[in-house]
Amino acid sequence: MLLAACASPPRPQPEFSFALLGDVPYSQAQANLFDALIDQMNREPLAFVAHVGDITSGQGPCGDEWLEARARQFARIRRPFVLLPGDNEWTDCHRGGFAPLERLAGWRSLFCQPVAALALVRQPGEYCEHVRWETNGFVFAGVNVPGSNNNLGRTPQMDAEHAQRMHAVFAWLDAARALARGRKGLVVLMQANPFLEARGAADGYRALREWLRHAAQDSSLNLLLVHGDTHRFRDDAPFTGLRRVEVPGSPQLRWLRAVVIGNRLHVEAAAPP
Repeated sequence: MLLAACASPPRPQPEFSFALLGDVPYSQAQANLFDALIDQMNREPLAFVAHVGDITSGQGPCGDEWLEARARQFARIRRPFVLLPGDNEWTDCHRGGFAPLERLAGWRSLFCQPVAALALVRQPGEYCEHVRWETNGFVFAGVNVPGSNNNLGRTPQMDAEHAQRMHAVFAWLDAARALARGRKGLVVLMQANPFLEARGAADGYRALREWLRHAAQDSSLNLLLVHGDTHRFRDDAPFTGLRRVEVPGSPQLRWLRAVVIGNRLHVEAAAPP
C-alpha cells in the first residue's frame, strides 16, 4: 500500500504523432538521400506524413520526369501521405521556359489522388489540391498558397489566377474553421510564409494574414499554421491566438515530429537520417 501511495501518477501517453516536412528534395543529390529520410519516417508510428510543397528548387527541374520520379519516391512512404503544391512546382517554372498554369495542371493530374487510410476530402471543382482530413479530434486543412508573392503582381493573367484561387482558399478555410469549432484544434497547412515583409499594393498575403488574425481571435479555436518557404525551423506566435510552425528545408534534409497529447501539440526536429 505504501508503494501505491507513493507512486507517481502515470505520465500522459501521446495520442498520435505525425510528420511535417517541406522544401526538399531540391536536387538530384538530395533526392538520392531522401530515401534514408523516408526509411526513418517509416520506422516511426506516424498517423500520417504531410509535405507542404517545394519538391524542386527555384532553379530546378519543373518537367514531368522530375515530378514522376518524386511520385515514385513518395510511394515508398508507408504512412498516409499528403502533398501540397509549392511555388517551385508551378509559379516559378517560367524560369525554365514552362507555363506556370500548365505545370499546376500537371501537378494536379499526378498528385490529386486518394490517400489510403486518411479519409481525405478534396475541394470539389478545379482546386483538388485543397484537402481536409480529421485525426483524433483535430481538423487539418491544406491549401494552395505558394511562395513568390502568391503569384500576384506578375501579369494580368496571373493576377486573375491569384484572385480566383484565393476565393477558393478562403471558402475552404472558412468551412474548415466551422468544422473545427468544438474540436481539439484546426491545423492549416500551406507552402508560403505569409509573414514576409509587406510588398505594398502587390502584397499577395495581406488578405490571408487578415483571415488568420480574425480566426485567431476566436477563443473556441485552437489554431496552428504550418508552412515552409523560408527554410528555417520556427515554432512561435506571430500574434495572439495563432501558433506558427515552419518546417526546415534545403539544404537541411530533416522532418518535424509532431506529438499530440490531449489538445496540446509538441513539435521537434528529427535527427538527420
